[in-house]
Amino acid sequence: MSKQFEFADFIEEFQVEFTAFTSSGESGWDRESGEYVESVIIPVQTVGIILPLSEDDLKYAPQGTYSEKSKKLYVLEPMELNQEIEYKSDRYVIQSFKDYSDYADVYIYYAAWRDKGGSEA
Repeated sequence: MSKQFEFADFIEEFQVEFTAFTSSGESGWDRESGEYVESVIIPVQTVGIILPLSEDDLKYAPQGTYSEKSKKLYVLEPMELNQEIEYKSDRYVIQSFKDYSDYADVYIYYAAWRDKGGSEA
């Protein structure tokens, strides 16, 4: 059964490229070598629609306060909360997920802007 709202064509038409940073796995001790293995962050080129938050988004966002620099992200593949992305040389952190999976073929996330020093604004 298809979804009521299909956004794949819309996303393909208006998509932009951005970088999603994915962890290679958990850090920990390697049982075979006995050495500590550090997780590596891997940059992955991804596509989606990135929009500024609307006034309603800013007013009613459930995860707290967002700045005017924060974004709403529409993608066809799931992302993880607290995952970092980079778009136009700015960093953002995925902070919340709007679950419309029963109705649409798209994943919608709120991403908070992160300043160059690493703090969220």
